[in-house]
Amino acid sequence: MSVIDVNAVDWEKEVLQSETLVLVDFWHERCTWCKRLAPIYEEVAKEYEGKVKFTKLNVLSSPENRQIGLDSGVMGTPTIVVYCEGRSVGTAVGFQPKERLQQLVQDMIEKNKECIQQSTELKT
Repeated sequence: MSVIDVNAVDWEKEVLQSETLVLVDFWHERCTWCKRLAPIYEEVAKEYEGKVKFTKLNVLSSPENRQIGLDSGVMGTPTIVVYCEGRSVGTAVGFQPKERLQQLVQDMIEKNKECIQQSTELKT
C-alpha cells in the first residue's frame, strides 16, 4: 500500500517514531480540495514507495484526530506536513498540483537525508 491511513491510535508509531521521512496529508471527507488532491497524493506516493512514507489522517473522524491536527498547526485542509524523526520539517497548505508535490518531496529528501538513509538508497 502506497498511502497508509493513520489515526490517533497509531500516530505515534507510524509518524512520530518512524525512522524515515513521513508525509502526512491532513484531510476530511467533506473537503473538495482534499478529494482533488487524493489521486495526486497516491500517484506521488507510488513514485516514492520505499523511500518516503506517505500517510493520511482524517481530522474530523475523531476528537483525538482533530487534536493531532491542531497540535500539528493545521488550520485548514488539505495540509501536508512532513515529519523527520518525529518533528515537523515542512508544510504545504492547500491543493498541490502533482509537480509541486513532487518538488516538495524532492526538497524534503535533499534537506533531510538522515531520515531516509536507514530505509533505502535514493536513486535520483
